[in-house]
Amino acid sequence: MAGGDEVKEVRNQQVLARDYISAIPEESDMYLNRSSTIKLRVPDEDDCQEAMLLKNLYLSCDPYMRGVKHSDATSSTDQDRIVFFATDKPIVGYGVSKVVDSKHPEFKAGDLVWGITKWEEYTLIKNTQSFFKINHTDVPLSYYTGILGMPGMTAYAGFYEVCNPKKGEYVYVSSAFGAVGQLVGQFAKLMGCYVVGSAGSQEKVDILKNKFGFDEAFNYKEEADLAAALKRYFPQGIDIYFENVGGKMLDAVLLNMRLHGRIAVCGMISQYNFEQHQGVTNLMHLIYKRVRMEGFFVFDFYHLYPKFLDLVVPYIKQGNITYVEDIVEGLENGPASLVRLFSGRNAGKAVVVVARD
Repeated sequence: MAGGDEVKEVRNQQVLARDYISAIPEESDMYLNRSSTIKLRVPDEDDCQEAMLLKNLYLSCDPYMRGVKHSDATSSTDQDRIVFFATDKPIVGYGVSKVVDSKHPEFKAGDLVWGITKWEEYTLIKNTQSFFKINHTDVPLSYYTGILGMPGMTAYAGFYEVCNPKKGEYVYVSSAFGAVGQLVGQFAKLMGCYVVGSAGSQEKVDILKNKFGFDEAFNYKEEADLAAALKRYFPQGIDIYFENVGGKMLDAVLLNMRLHGRIAVCGMISQYNFEQHQGVTNLMHLIYKRVRMEGFFVFDFYHLYPKFLDLVVPYIKQGNITYVEDIVEGLENGPASLVRLFSGRNAGKAVVVVARD
């Protein structure tokens, strides 16, 4: 925008957090601010020398957003922290946006990007390090909140880079219906692995088997003995466990791991709402069976994003990967969509549409 032009000021509707959330979130923990406005130009300020102004199009709802303080995308050792819920501040999360104005040499007005933004119509981004330019626009843009964004990269990094899978191995994915789990299972099937997933309803179990191509799946809520259930589905044991749950599930898996098995620890959704996390009692099996268990942050693997796209974009275009989204329209419906994640009522990757262009 030219310096002499009059700067347009518009409404900037926002979803704000009432406070830091330490329990299962409720819609009442968030509220809509309809009175905020913003000028559609990056301000001439010292800390905005490489800033950009975004119009948010799609926002991602993810389980880890529940009050978790998370490492910044600059590096896994960075002291800066992202707080997704801060008192009377817009909620922070991943999204797909269009650049309205930019002072950054790598981003220009009209570019489509994905990265860490805020739950509002427009966001001024001063630190652009977490953003990626979208070059493949022949797939739905909402995919960059999921399969082609952070969840997709998480599935790729955890499965391929951390677990080093081999054809024919036995793979178990917990929370397999989630945005990450559904992709891990399909990556494993494309490698020729035997794959079992668990989910929280019979409907989700059926989709895992009939739509996503899992060899088997089960409803963990109907299993009184998780270790016995896993023994039933993996009589020869588990080579790779993609960990999304923690707690009792992890304990059961440890009893069923094969020699030299690998566990990629992506998340532990069963523990997010406990002030005192549940203990794990079967860790000695890591020694007995020489199992490697490794936690990881997707941020540490973002340098592999081009390699990831080279693999996954053709899979999408060729129909080799099935991807399910649970889309709601309107920023005002975002809180309800986020809350549904913690009761298992979401039917795929949860996405909030703020605007479509």
